[in-house]
Amino acid sequence: MMKHVFMSVFLIFAVALTAVPAALAQTVMRLGMGDAIDSDKGAFGIRFKEAVESLSGGKLRVELFPNGSLGSETEMLQNARRGTLDFAAIGVGNAVPFVPELGLLTMPYLLESHYDAIKATTGGMGQFMNEKAIEKGGFRILGWTYSNFRYVTNSRKPIRNLEDIKGMKIRVPHNNIILATFRAWGANPVPMDWAETFTALQQKVVDGQENPYIVNYTMKFHEVQNYITEVHYQYSLQPLLIGERKWKTLDKATQDILVRAGIEAQQYAIAYQILEAEKAKKGMQDAGVEVCYLEDEENWKQLAREKVWPQFYDFIGGKQNLDMMMQSLGKK
Repeated sequence: MMKHVFMSVFLIFAVALTAVPAALAQTVMRLGMGDAIDSDKGAFGIRFKEAVESLSGGKLRVELFPNGSLGSETEMLQNARRGTLDFAAIGVGNAVPFVPELGLLTMPYLLESHYDAIKATTGGMGQFMNEKAIEKGGFRILGWTYSNFRYVTNSRKPIRNLEDIKGMKIRVPHNNIILATFRAWGANPVPMDWAETFTALQQKVVDGQENPYIVNYTMKFHEVQNYITEVHYQYSLQPLLIGERKWKTLDKATQDILVRAGIEAQQYAIAYQILEAEKAKKGMQDAGVEVCYLEDEENWKQLAREKVWPQFYDFIGGKQNLDMMMQSLGKK
């Protein structure tokens, strides 16, 4: 009897020992983002997590850290470059200081539709962006969240023409192209970290900011803003980044899983955007935000292209890069 008990205990102990290496073999990877988990960036992150864990058979686990809980987007990008953070999902404008060529994606009135945004980040142009990110930024792009156009919100008055925006303090990312664009329109842009934006709006340090409907709604800007104007000057793109230092430590199988998961999450994010943007718009309207439309958007476009574009040809690596992008978009 004692022999059988001993053997049973031994078998349980042996099974436990064999289970330990499997548990220890699981790799936990952290993904930081500036937006809320119920945002479009959050939807991308959730799908990326699901894909990675499924494709790896549970050997890889992704933990999500939304709402800037791991720092500002710039801090998260820096930590990803150092290899101390596995992934950072950030607004592309915050990556431009490290990789000027990514500034192509923030040139005002260059990307004018969902189609343009997808063409600019896939195929030959997507490869070009990724090569520059690796070469100059020390990170690579695994996928994109497509967040629609960055509409301007404010707490002062409706913006329906160029005259209305003059002198307004608008929070913008640390991006010289966006700064120059708002200055060309006569506004007073204020570069500010994303984590500080809600408080700045609440305390009226700035009058407004610019972001897509889903971001505006999930960040609860309707609580501190009264108006939103549909300005189609920039399509908001948010890449998922992994530092090159971290990338080089991964085996080929893991790299392949992350690439595939990034593609799957990107495809999911496109559908999410199309389905959820109208709901977010209605949510803001139901909360009392007035939606405004421009009477003179051709004038906004003309000022941006004539005054802003020439300032940044050298910055984005030469006018030939802009011409290459225009050609890939099928534009003159």
